Amino acid sequence: MTSGQGPGGAAATTVQVEVDPDAALVYEHGWQSWSPTAAYRLDEDPFRPVSDFRRVGNYHPDRAAPQGAFCGEGLLAVDPGTGEGVHVFGAVDPAGPVPQVTATVQDGHVVVRSTGECAHQVVDPGPVGATAPAGATRLDVALARWADGVARTAGVPPLRAAPTVWCSWYHYYTRVTQDDVEENLQAIEDLALPVDVVQIDDGYQAEIGDWLTLSDRFSSLADVVDRIRARGRRAGIWVAPFLVGARSATAREHPGWLVGGAEPAEGWDQALAALDVTSPGVEDHLREVFGTLRSLGIDYFKIDFLYAGAMEGQRADPAVTGVPAYRRGLEVIREAIGPESYLLGCGAPVLPSVGLVDAMRIGPDIDARYEPSDGDLSQPSQRAAAQNSRWRAWQQGRFWVNDADCLVAGPHVERREDWADVVERFSGLRASSDRLVDLDEWGLQTTRRLLADSPVDPFVP
Repeated sequence: MTSGQGPGGAAATTVQVEVDPDAALVYEHGWQSWSPTAAYRLDEDPFRPVSDFRRVGNYHPDRAAPQGAFCGEGLLAVDPGTGEGVHVFGAVDPAGPVPQVTATVQDGHVVVRSTGECAHQVVDPGPVGATAPAGATRLDVALARWADGVARTAGVPPLRAAPTVWCSWYHYYTRVTQDDVEENLQAIEDLALPVDVVQIDDGYQAEIGDWLTLSDRFSSLADVVDRIRARGRRAGIWVAPFLVGARSATAREHPGWLVGGAEPAEGWDQALAALDVTSPGVEDHLREVFGTLRSLGIDYFKIDFLYAGAMEGQRADPAVTGVPAYRRGLEVIREAIGPESYLLGCGAPVLPSVGLVDAMRIGPDIDARYEPSDGDLSQPSQRAAAQNSRWRAWQQGRFWVNDADCLVAGPHVERREDWADVVERFSGLRASSDRLVDLDEWGLQTTRRLLADSPVDPFVP
């Protein structure tokens, strides 16, 4: 260690770690749910976006990783491979700011630098115990112990086990209809599946940003919610609260609420902007949207594309930067839905969300394909979702309940047995997202088995 404070110190701007170059590992933690997160040997190249297009929507919209370095957003760890303690470099406070932490290899050392205040701890994980999950490493144990301290400092409330869920997304996508939801509601009953929540995903709304105006595929949200609840189940819904599409009434009527481009136009074939929580009227807007949905009887909320709420830009209140604005937005949503509702974050800045959600998506979307279509490991694919689920497993039961993503169990899914194993090992939130009447015998039995349990216990003992 050449500079910066020692174990437990408050800041570490430049630290030199002596390593065994053949055995050392560097752990990079990505900015948001979909950002690749993994451990690397010193001779490996870390995953980077294939284009600036991918960086904005799936890595970090406001900064890029430097060339020739490992890079963690608010968290990086080094296992020196010598048997000595694991060096963990983490943000001082999840409420921000979140430093970028880089590591370079120089003359048998790993040199770690941070762009801002960064706590440095040396954690002795000891031998990985026989009771640890298969594949757990010294890095997992060290990160879990670091997370225990962060959770205490941040005042993470007692964790609640996640309800089991059926979600419309992975079969119907944005084409979902009210009839589709009601068909699967009946199938849940006919097939005796242990589903607590029926979640209506993207497609019910008229436009991105107009969450209380329905598409022409839904005649009444109140009616479908009433039918779900009449069958003894809970109603859930998907909202991207900090995104506003160019075609929306919200964008036309309130241009002063917007903070520039949040994502290129690929997702919904229109330009998207971020909602500025500091702009007058936006907090009231969020309260109206979520308060209205809650008044219909919805008490499970998946909120998505949350990175948009933390984007830097020209805000109405320039004194409020990205992370504080984001956290304020989540606090408003939580107030509007009430403490009894279950809140799942997705596409979310990970560390800034600690203490504010019940569950968190820890990787990219699953897909029927094993490999991502363009090779970028922030994109929907089994490979990307499995990688992040494994390397964020230590967050389970500490920060929140981990959501590896939905079980998709139809025969069209490549290596579906492998994905079911990932869900079973790493996901505390269990959700099915098939058209249920299409499942074959293996898919149905696997879905029934995995929905029977929603673990909340921490991953690493």
